[in-house]
Amino acid sequence: MAVSKTRAKLVDVARQLFAKKGVDDTTMNDIAVASKKGRRTLYTYFKSKEDIYMAVVESELEMLSDAMEQVAKKDITPDEKILKLIETHLDSIKMVVYRNGTLRAGFFRNIWRVEAVRKNFDAKEIKLFKQVLAEGKDKGIFDIDNVDIIADIVHYCIKGIEVPYIRGQIAEELDDEAGWAYVAKIVFGALGRKDTGKE
Repeated sequence: MAVSKTRAKLVDVARQLFAKKGVDDTTMNDIAVASKKGRRTLYTYFKSKEDIYMAVVESELEMLSDAMEQVAKKDITPDEKILKLIETHLDSIKMVVYRNGTLRAGFFRNIWRVEAVRKNFDAKEIKLFKQVLAEGKDKGIFDIDNVDIIADIVHYCIKGIEVPYIRGQIAEELDDEAGWAYVAKIVFGALGRKDTGKE
């Protein structure tokens, strides 16, 4: 327990320093001093700043994954749930990037490094999409043939609009409600959603 607590503290301190000073301007010594753990302890858990940066990204993705699992457990219809999952994904990623301030530039510049850490999160997200889509198909809400393929497509479509969404480049002139109405129309059209009499 002490091991994971110490590691978690180091990751949290690194997250705060990366957000404040930027990844490039933060040293391993800065992290050791700020955590009051010492360099030896820091190097026990992390070989390099790259390792601790990846641990920060991984912890952020775990929080996002937890948020999405909470949505998947909600007692709402599959069509409402799929939209809520998409919204949670995009808003959470945006929040992570903005919360981490100067980490933002590094996050996009290091997208391939981040991509390697994302594999676990991506697999969990696709599994959640499969569950919701299968439920919607079973209940006759979605007219889809292959749940696995559609779950992959939904996942990659959302992933593809993360950067423009974070930068506010999608439907800038629309308020959130109008913007999400368009998202619903596209998603429900793609899923062959049966008319349930609600929008």
